[in-house]
Amino acid sequence: MNRRDFLRTAAAGAGGSAAAAGAAAPAAAQETTEGGGGGGGGGGEPDFGGWLDDVGNFNGVEDMRGNDQVTVQVGTEANGGPYGYTPAAVHVDAGTTIQFEWTGNQEHNVVHQDGDFESDLYTAAGVNYEYTFEEDGIYNYYCTPHRGLGMKGSVVVGSDYPTAGGGDGGAVTPLNPEHMGVPFQAHFVGLATILAILSSLVFTFYLLKYGESSHTKGGN
Repeated sequence: MNRRDFLRTAAAGAGGSAAAAGAAAPAAAQETTEGGGGGGGGGGEPDFGGWLDDVGNFNGVEDMRGNDQVTVQVGTEANGGPYGYTPAAVHVDAGTTIQFEWTGNQEHNVVHQDGDFESDLYTAAGVNYEYTFEEDGIYNYYCTPHRGLGMKGSVVVGSDYPTAGGGDGGAVTPLNPEHMGVPFQAHFVGLATILAILSSLVFTFYLLKYGESSHTKGGN
């Protein structure tokens, strides 16, 4: 077997394996860091799931965080008559109490979409109902007699809530293979690289020693 030919072929194979391993390592690093930021939200656009699409006075979410009490008017002029909540959507901190203040125009109530809270029907002006929002999330509510007219509202609480971009709070959780059930350690990349180089050397040696090519030298 010609030693010079063997070394040339082995070096070419090892170089290719090392290049492939080197390219894989930055790609893995990019996957684990891409997206940045932690979960929990607070900066993303709330996803109301189309709840406010037909609400005539919805002009975005009014940020009322930092207040212990927030007032939402019931029966304001909207949706073709006194059929609105103003503001239609508010963002508050967990633990905030919202006071629903009737304007005195027709009979209305406040009913949570999933049944967490419900007021009676009132006509008299004034704060006839209040509710303290203790847990983060999005709370959609409506007026029973006028829901079909678009008399609906929403309360965004805290920072852990569904967002339009997906996930909670608009942030993307960094990709971590351990969270996917795949154990992964940094030194595995180095071990895989060494194994690839050794495999290339063994394969090259085998071809040179036992190959049937007319260019192969050696034989025993």
